[in-house]
Amino acid sequence: MPDNALFPKGAALVLGASGGIGGKVAEVLASDGADLALVYNRKADAAQAVASVCPTRTTTHKCDITDAASVKKLIDTVINEHGRIHTLVWAAGPLVEQHLLSETPMEAWRKAFEVEVHGLFGLVSALLPHMRANGGGSIVHLGSAGHLRWPDRDGLSVAPKAANESWLKGIAREEGRHGIRANSVLVGVIDAGMFHELMAKGAFPPTWVEETQKMLSVKRWGQPEEIGYAVSWLASARAAYVTGQQINVSGGFGL
Repeated sequence: MPDNALFPKGAALVLGASGGIGGKVAEVLASDGADLALVYNRKADAAQAVASVCPTRTTTHKCDITDAASVKKLIDTVINEHGRIHTLVWAAGPLVEQHLLSETPMEAWRKAFEVEVHGLFGLVSALLPHMRANGGGSIVHLGSAGHLRWPDRDGLSVAPKAANESWLKGIAREEGRHGIRANSVLVGVIDAGMFHELMAKGAFPPTWVEETQKMLSVKRWGQPEEIGYAVSWLASARAAYVTGQQINVSGGFGL
């Protein structure tokens, strides 16, 4: 690649690109020069809207991440269209209903792990041989700032993402010899996407807003592009010697 290029030829595969945070992450990656393969499950129009504003070559793809055949088809199609997948960004996940752990339905708990943990593990496992054969790659996972201070009622998000944090460190350890890196961005309260949906449902009353903002050093909600900046840096050549790490983008939540 050119000396000043942040990404090699090929594409960044962005899961959850139809969401408020995932879409903005994709836009930042594109602005930094990465071609993109945007992945959605149900929201085709939202993914296409993101693709329409990206300045680099961008394709959109439907995938059920819990289905191995769908995952294989996705990888084969993107490689065929872009030549290489150099980056995987995981910004996927279902709407996270807010429950105390003692009141969390087992069905919801199982679904959260099926999508977020088993889905990501299956995708990474399917992608590793391609990355090894092409000189390496970067995996960037969107985790939760709740890993550092437990947020009440957010267990369906924090617990699966914490599981991913653990085994992704194993990927960083085992696959570094093949030029494959794995890192995470710990996401705080971001003024986009799922946060807006949950606010509209009344999941976060004024007392929650007040108490949460007390725990922030930077006294505002984060913006989705601020997650994108961290993701793009970790995925890029500028972070070529960084693996197995977390960047906490949460305004100092819980300090």
